[in-house]
Amino acid sequence: MPPSAALRHVGVALALPEPTTGQLQGWRERLGDPGARDIPPHVTLLPPTPLPATDLPAVEAHLRWVSTRHVPWTMRLSGAGSFRPVSPVVFVVVHRGAPECDRLAADVRAGPLSRELAFPYHPHVTVAHDLGPRELDAAQRALRDYEATFTVWGFTLFERARDGAWRPQRDFPFGPTPVGPALPPDLLLGSLTAGEST
Repeated sequence: MPPSAALRHVGVALALPEPTTGQLQGWRERLGDPGARDIPPHVTLLPPTPLPATDLPAVEAHLRWVSTRHVPWTMRLSGAGSFRPVSPVVFVVVHRGAPECDRLAADVRAGPLSRELAFPYHPHVTVAHDLGPRELDAAQRALRDYEATFTVWGFTLFERARDGAWRPQRDFPFGPTPVGPALPPDLLLGSLTAGEST
């Protein structure tokens, strides 16, 4: 398979600022989460999605367009929740900013990134995943009083590297694009798809 046709695994998320990132990364490592070092703290907008490398220019054009349709907002993280028993996940709750996440995620998952989700969208920050019941209980107790407030300035395109780690590739700040007009979705390569959901 030529490199241009190779599948890439991408995701789109709200990266968290410091000191929030360091705090939640530290908690995830202390709790023994196996993905702590490979997945930086974030709020998912598009879950891991495979797509051909040739789709990436259309994807980035789409994300630039999406970024022009939104403005910065304040997010507040407060307390801990869990998706148990459906999924072994403990997370920090998005107490303020969830409607903005909903709208942004819907815009991201359109055009060349259109895809179905395995579960209804629910913005959150994972702090423990795939651990035993005791560890998940401990995580929920440890983060029940966690608080953080910050400004959401934009979003980030991530890609999974060969070593399995998710690394940021490009930021998309909110507001008018600084280089030429943004392209609306109907001018993108609408026939491109994001592949099967994972």
